[in-house]
Amino acid sequence: MENTRENSSITGRRSLFSSDSIMPKVLLLIAAISILTTVGIVFVLLEESFQFFRQVPFLEFITGTKWTPLFSDPHYGVLPLVTGTMVITVIASIVALPLGLGSAIYLSEYAPDRVRAILKPVLEILAGIPTIVYGFFALTFVTPIIQQLLPQTKVFNALSAGIVVGIMIIPMISSLSEDAMSAVPNSLRNAAYALGATRLEVALQIVVPAAFSGIVASFVLGLSRAVGETMIVTLAAGALPSMSINPLQSVQTLTAYIVSVSSGDTTFGSAQYLTMYSVGFILFVITLIMNILAGYISRKFREEY
Repeated sequence: MENTRENSSITGRRSLFSSDSIMPKVLLLIAAISILTTVGIVFVLLEESFQFFRQVPFLEFITGTKWTPLFSDPHYGVLPLVTGTMVITVIASIVALPLGLGSAIYLSEYAPDRVRAILKPVLEILAGIPTIVYGFFALTFVTPIIQQLLPQTKVFNALSAGIVVGIMIIPMISSLSEDAMSAVPNSLRNAAYALGATRLEVALQIVVPAAFSGIVASFVLGLSRAVGETMIVTLAAGALPSMSINPLQSVQTLTAYIVSVSSGDTTFGSAQYLTMYSVGFILFVITLIMNILAGYISRKFREEY
């Protein structure tokens, strides 16, 4: 009997030792696959962009104000696409930042537990709606309403696309901001209440400043998502590269152009074909800068309790 117990103990130790030695290697392999996939994507993007810049000067690309790569007289100035992307992002931020922050303050500071348990999942359902559905919603519902209020609005316009992109990123901003505010210790709230502060004063003057790093990081990440949005702007914003900042006009964004070229009949290896990689490179740089900024702000203003 004792020998049986000893054997089973030895077997269990061997099994535990085997798991402890194998699992770190398996997890390392999984992490390496993720990293190598990212490196591969960046490598392909840079390699194809380099081929494009061998045919088109980089300075002309980033400073030019005309974008007509598929015309008989091509111009490769990417600024109209960047302008269109920024117009959509600004409109989305005007919609999403106050609504996202306001809903986060309500969920964190005002809503009872039962209400929060219902409202937060319902709000996050918005994040699960396919973006192409948002695009049709912008084109068939939001645009007609805008045209009734502002008759000069084009069928494809930046305003409706920006509004719907803002609606789409509200759950991200709201959820991340609410998590940051929920992490603020209740002792700070109670101390403010003891001094006679109202609930609104506690929310705006105590909780929001204490959770500032998380809130700003959620803003930047949400706007990064808006910059990279594809289907909404492809369906609702139009396909007219323009330097105009008039939101009632049609614009084309970086992502919308990539979709239009990837589904076209451009010759493989030509400058027209390679434009989608160069535009993707600009999009990658913009989102990378925004994510680095979010990480810096989060570390700079992080409060630890």
